[in-house]
Amino acid sequence: MEDDAVRAASSPLSDGGDVVAVTEQTREISPEEVCVLIPTLEEAATIGDVIEGFYEQGYTNVVVIDGDSEDDTREIAREHGAEVLVQSGSGKGQAVREALEYVTVPYVLMLDGDGTYDPADADKMIEPLARGYEHVIGNRFADMDDDAMRALNGFGNRMINRAFAFVHGANYEDILSGYRAFTVDSFRRLSLDSDGFTIETELAVECVKHGIDTTVVPVSYRARPDESETNLHPVKDGGTILLALYSLAKTNNPLFYFGSLGVGGIASGALIAMYVLWEWIQYTQSHEVLAVVSAAAIILGVQLLMFGVLSDMLVTLHREQRRRLERIARDERDKWDDS
Repeated sequence: MEDDAVRAASSPLSDGGDVVAVTEQTREISPEEVCVLIPTLEEAATIGDVIEGFYEQGYTNVVVIDGDSEDDTREIAREHGAEVLVQSGSGKGQAVREALEYVTVPYVLMLDGDGTYDPADADKMIEPLARGYEHVIGNRFADMDDDAMRALNGFGNRMINRAFAFVHGANYEDILSGYRAFTVDSFRRLSLDSDGFTIETELAVECVKHGIDTTVVPVSYRARPDESETNLHPVKDGGTILLALYSLAKTNNPLFYFGSLGVGGIASGALIAMYVLWEWIQYTQSHEVLAVVSAAAIILGVQLLMFGVLSDMLVTLHREQRRRLERIARDERDKWDDS
């Protein structure tokens, strides 16, 4: 299998159709420059082994941010040398945003504390950052244990990835992966509001929206240990993620968002109009109120379509202007560094 990171470097993103370009030159990233961030909730059965796994790989800057676990997660994490924070709110998204306020190093390696991700993949996740990427996603499907994911979960994950590629125009292969590496600077450029499990979805959308250089690398994904309980509810959380994908298109792909609403309005109005026409032809019975509703729905649908087109034009212009400003700032920074 070819290196996913290399392959992703030649993939066009939706942000103006640009091709992500990275330098072949790399700068060495030492483990001391990386914060291993682990959001936890009731992970006493696995957190110790996870922390020890990163210590064995040379990553000793480990931060555990705990969501008020009632088991011994925090105590075990401290015993294994991790810095432990207790989040002030609730939900994985809120935990990640809060933890980043305390990070003082330039790079973050984030993963779940349930023992499903392999610390041995840490160097593989960090390496693209050394080549200029700003965000790295670990693709679980590249090397997944047979019993690591239920059939329903696997089907839902693939549907969500396809929906993301269709709506937001970028193929990140596994947007729900909890194994991420990113620069602190790029994270702070994102507008994140999610509190729960939709944080991975929002991260992926924001990377496309803000033109964050993103790539995908293959990682191992193991079955959750029997003594560890999952906090994910497939149907409920899957529906929430799909709704988030759609709602986030409002600012990232307004043509799709408002266009779909407009098409829905036009289709609804047309169906009502067909019913009114059929009743009048068949039974000479008029439905004035339904006719007005039909006309209003069609007009509203057309207006939403037009608004979607205009919004898409504005978003495109904004992205082009932002890229120009970033290019100017980058050139000025390079001149300053050379002088």
